Amino acid sequence: MSQSSQFDRGAIWRCSRVFCAISIVCLFGTGCSIFGEEKDMEAEPLELQAIDETLDVRQLWSESVGAGTESLRVALNPSGDGNRVYAASYDGNVGAFNPENGQRIWVTELDLTLSAGPGIGDGLVVVAGYDGDLIALNARDGQELWRTRIGAESLAKPAIDDDRVIVYTIDGRLRVYSAFDGRQLWVLEQSVPALTQRGSAAPMVVGNTIITGFDNGRLLAVDLDDGILEWEAVLTPPSGRSDLERLADIDGSLAVVGQDIYAAGFNGRLASLAVESGQVLWARDISSPTGVSVDWNNIYTVGDGGEVIAVLRRNGDDVWRQESLLRREPTPPVPFSTAVVVGDFEGYVHFFNNFDGRPVARERVGGSMISGPPLVMGDKLFVQSENGTLAAFAVRIPIRTED
Repeated sequence: MSQSSQFDRGAIWRCSRVFCAISIVCLFGTGCSIFGEEKDMEAEPLELQAIDETLDVRQLWSESVGAGTESLRVALNPSGDGNRVYAASYDGNVGAFNPENGQRIWVTELDLTLSAGPGIGDGLVVVAGYDGDLIALNARDGQELWRTRIGAESLAKPAIDDDRVIVYTIDGRLRVYSAFDGRQLWVLEQSVPALTQRGSAAPMVVGNTIITGFDNGRLLAVDLDDGILEWEAVLTPPSGRSDLERLADIDGSLAVVGQDIYAAGFNGRLASLAVESGQVLWARDISSPTGVSVDWNNIYTVGDGGEVIAVLRRNGDDVWRQESLLRREPTPPVPFSTAVVVGDFEGYVHFFNNFDGRPVARERVGGSMISGPPLVMGDKLFVQSENGTLAAFAVRIPIRTED
């Protein structure tokens, strides 16, 4: 078994980043005793403070998708097609829900443990299993259409485009399958460092090009038809002597607007790149484990310690920084209404003003970690916690009356 395979199944893959951060401080720091005699208070998550809730956020409904995990950071996050919301649970349930009231349209119980999905597109709902299975269901009624072995765990939501299913697995392989029968069409492999974070960047399709990040700090553009490499950019060059210092994963969300790609890597940079060439247009020394999201003006990301950051899309200049969630494991930020939304490790959903970063509302989902990005569909926000709870929210806009 290779060194990277040992890490795939080892304890580091299974722990949450909170546990990893505390362990690293204890092993390498000077203020923490492994016997618990001293306590490093700086490793503790920041306590939440009372806020003035100026945004009227209402929970519309909450439903259980199925049994969840104990903070394993699986990539099970809701997806939507405009008419339905799709969600999957760790214990193998996949369901379609009415976004207005949470009513279950269909639920399919798969006899396996799930780790990623659902991806949706072309009438399919696709999920990945913990032990290396890829399953496609009919989006209309949940009927299983095909199932194939992919040989490795996936921690990235599958992408579906042009009758192809794109999957990235933790062994550093980008795999493409036929959406008709699950037949593998091609595979591209990158080297995997000995030590990586738990998580993977979900592939994105732009035109006929797949764009995705790898654990070696590289961002690749690959032809969807044949897997031929179009360009690669070293977003986060590994540096340092130890495996820990050389962590350079691109694990978080990517964003594309027009001909610009926005991406961020751990221990590295946040950057804007040209879609057609991979040329770096601008870059900032901002390390992020969560990746990025964008609106018309800003890019939103989360720093290593949990700082929520907004920078300008055009040049990367700071707009605001919010430190109220330090060490609370914030999810990738998502723009919604006039706010930016992130979840945390206790199931809280935080709403920050997108203009200046002020906290404007706070809700809670399921009392368990929220590890993936919320979904925005129309005027609604959908959040899934790791215990399998799916909840929908909306912002109530006051009706102005004429005097």
